Amino acid sequence: MPTAKNVKNTANAATAEATEPTEPGKSTGSTGSAGLTEPTEPDESAEAARTPETAKTAKATDDTKRPQGTRSTQSTRSARETKSTTGTKSAKAAKSTGGTKSTGGTKNAGGAKSTGGAKTARSVKTARSVKKGEAAPAPASPDRRRELLDTAAEVFAAQGYNATTVRQIADAAGMLAGSLYYHFDSKESMVDEILATFLDELWAGYDAVLAADLAPRETIEALVTESFREIDRHRAAVAIYQKEARHLATQPRFDYLAASRRKFERAWLGTLERGVAEGAFRGDLDLRLAYRFLRDTVWVAASWYRPQGRHTPEEIARQYLAMVLDGIALPGTA
Repeated sequence: MPTAKNVKNTANAATAEATEPTEPGKSTGSTGSAGLTEPTEPDESAEAARTPETAKTAKATDDTKRPQGTRSTQSTRSARETKSTTGTKSAKAAKSTGGTKSTGGTKNAGGAKSTGGAKTARSVKTARSVKKGEAAPAPASPDRRRELLDTAAEVFAAQGYNATTVRQIADAAGMLAGSLYYHFDSKESMVDEILATFLDELWAGYDAVLAADLAPRETIEALVTESFREIDRHRAAVAIYQKEARHLATQPRFDYLAASRRKFERAWLGTLERGVAEGAFRGDLDLRLAYRFLRDTVWVAASWYRPQGRHTPEEIARQYLAMVLDGIALPGTA
């Protein structure tokens, strides 16, 4: 059976239906409906207002709280007409945002997939193109590497190690400086390989001579001949060794240069000492001075010797040995 308060609520609802809609945010003037900013259409909202739950809520709270029970429905309806109340604004914002999310989101999703996908594809394509354009070439063949090192050796020998730049070496090789870095990481690496290759070959020849157990004079002759052969094969490397070895040997990477110099001295000076002991060489000479004279006069030939010249390395060695061992004066002349 309807209570007095239900009757009052019904009357308020009926009054709301008959009253013209007020402007958003203004009260209708009714004490019971002061919380309503605008009427709802006579549909589910009215039914919701008449439910037992709404009645219970109305008993527990002021009539102004009653619209909260129907906020979702009222806001959904009211969102089409006004933005005045917080609930209405929220509903419309939610509806608008929801619509934007559902519609715009779909568009954005589709657009992002199509546009973003296209950008990604182009980016990947560009990246692949860059990688293809900048990819390191296949390792150089031994001949090509040897050619580049020979070019670098000529530049180092002519200009000096410190004064030479990677760009100058690349220019001499007919390539870009960046391309040269695909083969060598620095000019230090280049001069290291140039000198190490030269000394490895030199000592392979020297060790074979020393292992042959020749007489002192034959040993000196073989060492001189092997030296001129190395000058023929590595003229620029010999020039670099003479100019730069002492300076480079101070760096840990080039400590083998000092070791090689000591080994070289033992080989030559030891042969001279053995020759004096066996009576093959004069004993009145300063052997260390004789060693330096032999060493320097042999290796200084790198400054003037040119491969494919009028004399072979062996012929030059023979002429050199004739002057050193036998002198230039005729026997019996003062």
